[in-house]
Amino acid sequence: MELLLSAIFVLGYAAIAFEHPIKINKAASALITGVLCWTVLVVFSSDSHQINHQLEEHMGELSGILFFLLGAMVIVELVDAHDGFQIITDRINTDSASKLLWMVGFITFFLSAALDNLTTTIVMISLMRKILKDQKDRLFFAGIIVVAANAGGAWSPLGDVTTTMLWIGNQVSAGSIVLKVFLPSLACLVVPLFYLSYKMKKEGKTLPSVTLKKEKTNTTKRERNIVFFLGVGGLLFVPIFKTLTHLPPFMGMLFSLGVLWVVTELMHHEKDTEDKSVLSVVHALRKIDASSVLFFLGILVAISALQSAGMLKDLAVWLTETIGNENVIVVAIGLLSSIVDNVPLVAAAQGMYSLEQYPTDHTFWEFLAYCAGTGGSALIIGSAAGVAAMGMEKIDFFWYLKKISLLALLGYFAGVAVYLLQTQIIGSH
Repeated sequence: MELLLSAIFVLGYAAIAFEHPIKINKAASALITGVLCWTVLVVFSSDSHQINHQLEEHMGELSGILFFLLGAMVIVELVDAHDGFQIITDRINTDSASKLLWMVGFITFFLSAALDNLTTTIVMISLMRKILKDQKDRLFFAGIIVVAANAGGAWSPLGDVTTTMLWIGNQVSAGSIVLKVFLPSLACLVVPLFYLSYKMKKEGKTLPSVTLKKEKTNTTKRERNIVFFLGVGGLLFVPIFKTLTHLPPFMGMLFSLGVLWVVTELMHHEKDTEDKSVLSVVHALRKIDASSVLFFLGILVAISALQSAGMLKDLAVWLTETIGNENVIVVAIGLLSSIVDNVPLVAAAQGMYSLEQYPTDHTFWEFLAYCAGTGGSALIIGSAAGVAAMGMEKIDFFWYLKKISLLALLGYFAGVAVYLLQTQIIGSH
């Protein structure tokens, strides 16, 4: 059964990677792969009810991620429809590719820690659409945004789902993870930025396309400000809502969307039907890329099947027996997270290693938070941020592999070096 599951997953992965040559949408390949994986599980199982129960449990977790993604996408589309991002873009007046690179990188890095890497990626790519006309420039900056968002999310308990898992599981504390993982995460971003900045200055690259369209809109400055600050405030409210209520993050996201929906309906109720329709949540729902949501669903369903089959835990056991060194294992898990989603890998690690073996705030857990959070940047489908960027800007798998992957790996290993050096200086525990 394991061999058949592996074959299906590899073939599905190949179909996703070769989306353009075979001319089949990646969402279709992902959905088929996910369903076939669970079909194999139930066919080879002696207890179909147990398999169905496991599927229902996984879908409960996955639906939270999908609703979170859906809510964030709609809020961003609604802010965009009201030209809310003009508040930020009006303040960007550089034609230097290097300066814009640093600005975008650092905004993404810190915003990702405050919100999360997925929401931040959606916001920043939407912002770049307002700034850059040239698609090649937008693709390149989208790749940098993925690297920056994952780096920023790794050092915050709310920035990446795997760091959140470790925080909730009591493997790490909020203060310690920020203190110990911030510098490695910063290195993960800064090293690629320094390399790119040097390269751009050497080539004298400028961005004459950094000009905003001054089009007539159906919104006033007051309306743009209200929707922008309410939308961004709603996103910032999500972790606060989670802390106060202990409900899953998607509940806070749906609440924020509902509030924004009510406010925009009241704001535009006196306008003509044609004018207010393009400013409504209903219109925003039509504009979001539903295929990227389905692609995300298919990938997560396939991964959950491998997890239920125990294959990911077997992989972690094999790593322990074969490699032995915990630092090398964690680095390998980080690199594997670019191929196999980091969530089940971290979940497998949590199941393998107890708090008796590695107590709260042990370097193993902190290093795992960094590696699992940033290693996914090596491939476009290796993280939620990458998947969102892939759907929004139609990024080709091999384009990312050629243009961004090496930069992401450069940053990843720079952060690894900083963490290990930091551990040597302050001591491990």
